[in-house]
Amino acid sequence: MIRVALVEPEIPPNTGNVARLCAATRTPLHVVGVTGFRLDDRAVRRAGLDYWSEVELHRHRDVDALRGALPSARFVYLTTKAARPHTDWRYTTDDCLVFGRETRGLPEELLRAHWENCVTIPMPNPNVRSLNLATAVAVVLYEALRQTGAF
Repeated sequence: MIRVALVEPEIPPNTGNVARLCAATRTPLHVVGVTGFRLDDRAVRRAGLDYWSEVELHRHRDVDALRGALPSARFVYLTTKAARPHTDWRYTTDDCLVFGRETRGLPEELLRAHWENCVTIPMPNPNVRSLNLATAVAVVLYEALRQTGAF
């Protein structure tokens, strides 16, 4: 099954939107590292995330713990620095789509170590640095689900 991982997300509404997307598509959501906000039941209820019970949420201390929890997964790293478009990647049901922080993306050393598994979302306008995190997750997740025949 395809999975989504957010590494140290910083903006609560982005994580909430990704959680809703994961709930709607029955995609497990993995949150890695320290977040800039709380994810406990009381906090999400207060934020009006009434679908939170539909989210299959997993927390991990760091990327190594994520990899340890998903030993058979193939990790696909999203970055604006890659040249390979996400649509050129051949997704499998064992893929974990890994997205970085809103302000900095994924760590350079992680990208360098796994460059062959890095993809990007093409953006024809060079004046736009990146897409919103939730938008990027939606674009890539739906392509992965389409390719694997999930719908």
